[in-house]
Amino acid sequence: MNLALPALVPALPALGAAATLAVGRKRPGLARPLAVVPVAFSAVLALVAALQLGSGKTLDAATRLTPTGGPDISLAIHLDGFTSLISVLVGLVATCVQVYSTAYLKKDPRYPSYAALVSLFTAAMFLVVYSGDLIVLLVGWEVMGVCSYFLIGHHWEGADARSASLKAFLVTKLGDVPFLFGIFLLASDAGSFRISEVLAAAGEGRLGHPTLTALLLLAGVAGKSAQFPLHTWLPDAMAGPTPVSALIHAATMVAAGIYLVARLMPVFLQSGAALVVLAVMAAVTMIGSALCALAQDDLKRVLAYSTVGQLGYMAGALAAGDREAAVFHLVSHGAFKALLFLAAGVVIHAAHTNSLSAMSRIPGLRKRVPDAHLLMGVALAALAGLPPLSGFFSKEAVLTAAEHAAHGEALTNGVGPASAVPHAAGWIVLISAALTALLTAAYAARLFLLAFHSPSAALPAPVAGASADHEPDAPYSPEPDEADPATAEPHAMRWPLWVLAVPTVAFGMIGGAWDWLPSLLDGGSLRPTGVTGVTGTGLALVGALAAYGAWRAATARLGTGRPAAVGRVPEQGTAPAAEVIVADPGRTLLGPLFGPARHGFGVDRLYHALFVRPVLAAAGLVRFLDREVVEGYVQGSGIGANLLGRAVRLAQTGNAQTYLSALLAGVVLLAVLVAV
Repeated sequence: MNLALPALVPALPALGAAATLAVGRKRPGLARPLAVVPVAFSAVLALVAALQLGSGKTLDAATRLTPTGGPDISLAIHLDGFTSLISVLVGLVATCVQVYSTAYLKKDPRYPSYAALVSLFTAAMFLVVYSGDLIVLLVGWEVMGVCSYFLIGHHWEGADARSASLKAFLVTKLGDVPFLFGIFLLASDAGSFRISEVLAAAGEGRLGHPTLTALLLLAGVAGKSAQFPLHTWLPDAMAGPTPVSALIHAATMVAAGIYLVARLMPVFLQSGAALVVLAVMAAVTMIGSALCALAQDDLKRVLAYSTVGQLGYMAGALAAGDREAAVFHLVSHGAFKALLFLAAGVVIHAAHTNSLSAMSRIPGLRKRVPDAHLLMGVALAALAGLPPLSGFFSKEAVLTAAEHAAHGEALTNGVGPASAVPHAAGWIVLISAALTALLTAAYAARLFLLAFHSPSAALPAPVAGASADHEPDAPYSPEPDEADPATAEPHAMRWPLWVLAVPTVAFGMIGGAWDWLPSLLDGGSLRPTGVTGVTGTGLALVGALAAYGAWRAATARLGTGRPAAVGRVPEQGTAPAAEVIVADPGRTLLGPLFGPARHGFGVDRLYHALFVRPVLAAAGLVRFLDREVVEGYVQGSGIGANLLGRAVRLAQTGNAQTYLSALLAGVVLLAVLVAV
């Protein structure tokens, strides 16, 4: 293979970003082709590189960038089945997002800078995927963090967008600091920043601090992939444009942490303690985020918590030692989550609101967006893990990996010994993943029913032209919406949905039922077992039916005028002061947990009390000391010098006789003193 081919994959979007920034404002007509064409070519080149590489092969090439006095930094490329699969996913999703954005942000005056940042974001993820050197990988890792800051805060006029972008930047950087130390410690033990040499050192047992190194790396993974306890930035990031949410959640940034652990799996298999920590982190993330998703009113926040939970699935598979299952679920999730977010953008375009409770009052919403209604249903079924969609096969692969790990037969597929995975990690992941499967189906069904099939739409409809409201106690992340609700979505917002629907439906059957995907990765089987297949599907059906039953019960109470277990939503701002009752199955299913789950179980408030308030108090103290104490001394020295100058100035009269008299008086005084 010509090395120029994989080198062009990250280079083209980066060059497109530079060109868009250079000419986008002067010639707005060129911004859209400069945004779409380089990313699309990069996606094609990633596919060609994957096909040329084939299955079971690897490619390593490197050139030294600079000596460091220790391990050298190299510009290295590493290609294998994992890089091939994820690079194709990144290219596909990024192309769909760029095409979709040409219509979604058609009237946005800052579209050129937005498109350039999306291209740079894509290039950074490609760099992370293809890099064979940890320092070069870190460059892409940090560039993604900077791009996410600007993209989440794209609508910086709103306070929500500004605070969300700052929060995302600070929380991810909080994880990146120990992550950087983990890279340095890993390179110190292995004697190189090259990933191939690090893995060789891990395989030979030459890592001196495997547990400490793995835990430091996990801190960065928790921040970038939004795992507990650094998950709080991702739901708030919904203040950014919807296409950005699709890109972040499906193919970049949050996927980078999972991919890194998969690449460095032999390092993590050196420490059973780190795997147990990863399993606990995944379990808390999965269950907590699923409960939160079941209580959200903002459509995009439901999907955001869903992403957090599905990333927990991937982290759980890694804790069970099976990186094949983790990457399988990463790719299938990338397809159906991108479809969900882009379809959500179409629904928001038609409903003029993110609020599920407001959507439930809009009659005939599903008829106004038939494509989004159909494809969102398919994507939600994939999210719930219903056969034969891709989510079913990848979710069952995770459950199968956890089941084997729980019985001491971890599916490490030759990456490391099966005995390296503690039984406890397998049991933790298995139980939490099973419970999460039930909750995932419940909130997926709730979202679909409230958005498209709520009978409360028969109640007083929103006033034409009014701004739909949301539940007053619910977290809400609106974004400016300039679309006309009466206008159908343009083709640029429609055909990417159908493109993403193909892998959502077919990827699982191709990858899980056939042996093509295992041969591309580590060679282990990805077919679901009978026990996990029946159990996982049964739990998903129970969750969906429970949500449907709760919805029907709440609807029946709504019809009889009994508002038990339903939520009250204020009527439109320009409508008469009234309340519309919306049947929400989440209230019935969660009961007393509904309120805490809606607000993320108070994790943000806890962090505010433990970290934000003390830091602000310390900053106030420093400000007081600086202005009142230090500044007082500085000003006092200036005042003293000024007073001394005034005193000296009084003696400078300009009269020579006075000066001579003073001189003679001084001489006499000195003579008297000497004589005495």
